[in-house]
Amino acid sequence: MTDEDEAAFDEFVAARSTSLLRTAVLVCGASAHDAEDLVQGALEKVYKHWSRIRRDNPDAYARKVVVNAAINKARRRRVLQEITFARPPETAAGSPDVDLRDSLIEELRRLPPRMRAVLVLRYWEDQSESATAALLGCSLGTVKSQAARGLAKIRESVKEGVFR
Repeated sequence: MTDEDEAAFDEFVAARSTSLLRTAVLVCGASAHDAEDLVQGALEKVYKHWSRIRRDNPDAYARKVVVNAAINKARRRRVLQEITFARPPETAAGSPDVDLRDSLIEELRRLPPRMRAVLVLRYWEDQSESATAALLGCSLGTVKSQAARGLAKIRESVKEGVFR
């Protein structure tokens, strides 16, 4: 790797690692430590392919690696651990909606990994349906149906009073 590539990679890590960590925490449904491991693994893969992906979209590549790793990890375990952190990274202090956000995150944790990934990428990361489909390697229809089903499950929890 050239010195220019090294400098560009360092700049990328400084600019995007916090965002990748937030995505990993929300998508993987695990502890902050596990999310950090996923981000570290993703950054290793980005580094290996940096000269090839640098000019394309390294952020999308890294996010896709994090999301796929989280989904694969959940598939291997089949049982998701209870998440023990109070708030995801970058939560604004003193926000009036902290309790609502915590409740929403708790509901996200109850969803299957793929559905959770769709909702996080689509609504939390503000990705378009087509960008979400590309990141997850699935069809646009899958993103739409998973988003609709996930939102319906969360709405049902609200109706039942489970959503606190």
